[in-house]
Amino acid sequence: MDRDLQDARIQSNDLQPDSDGLEATFELNDTLYAKAVIPPTDEVYLWLGANVMLSYPTAEAKSLLESKLSAAQQSLANCEEDLDFLREQITTLEVATARVYNWDIVQKRKEKAERGEEGEEKSRAMPNG
Repeated sequence: MDRDLQDARIQSNDLQPDSDGLEATFELNDTLYAKAVIPPTDEVYLWLGANVMLSYPTAEAKSLLESKLSAAQQSLANCEEDLDFLREQITTLEVATARVYNWDIVQKRKEKAERGEEGEEKSRAMPNG
């Protein structure tokens, strides 16, 4: 989206009615590029997705792309904020789990020590045959 906005800005600034056009390099694939000369124009075509492409005047396309870009950046900022919150929650959960585990170990040791004391009292109370 950012690249599309840059392209629209370049077209509106560089393509004057009396110019020969704008030479551009287009990415066809990851490793394949093509050069083209874009003639002066006052409209651009935007791919909206779902097999839909619309023609917009250059100024309207710039404003549309700028609004979409700002919305996408805001959405990204919200996602990053949510991720930070989740990381903090995961850390809090891990600490709480470790505390519960440690508490359980202490309780088991106490129970084992109490059983050991009860066993000693029983052995003292019984006569040795």
